[in-house]
Formats: sequence, C-alpha cells, structure tokens
Amino acid sequence: MSKCSFGQQSVKYLGHIVSSDGLAMDPTKIAAIQHWSVSSSFRDVRAFLGLSGYYRRFIRGYATIAAPITDLLWKDDTFVWSEAAHTAFL
Repeated sequence: MSKCSFGQQSVKYLGHIVSSDGLAMDPTKIAAIQHWSVSSSFRDVRAFLGLSGYYRRFIRGYATIAAPITDLLWKDDTFVWSEAAHTAFL
C-alpha cells in the first residue's frame, strides 16, 4: 500500500506525465536538456541524442533538427563541433 496512490490528477511515469489531458513531457527532464552543456566528444553527443530523442514524438521534425548533431557520429575519428551542430543544439 505504501507504493499506491489513488485519485491522482496526474502521475509521473517513465519520464512522462500521464493525466486526463493526455501524455506530456516531464519538466525536470526538459530542464536537463535545456541546461546541457555543449558536447565535446562522441560519448556526450550520444548521451544528448539519447535524452532528447526520448521526447522526439513531441517535437515536430526532430530528425531534421537533430541531423547535424547525428552526423557528428558518422565521421571518422575526428570530432569537430560545427556551426550547424551548434545551431541544431540550441
């Protein structure tokens, strides 16, 4: 019973908020994305894309917006943060 709560207006579940209005993004996760520092390695880019990609269903044209950042993963061993990637990041 300690894990149960009844009659709630909304519930946080797996990074989403479920309510009678439907499914919404968790504001704490959105704040984490907004305060993310500029990536400096392949690992940072993968982590950012993983977190932001989790909410792609809420962002119209996510694949197009994130394409310059995703392209950083397909380069050879050199990591160069481009102006297009920075614009997409913002």
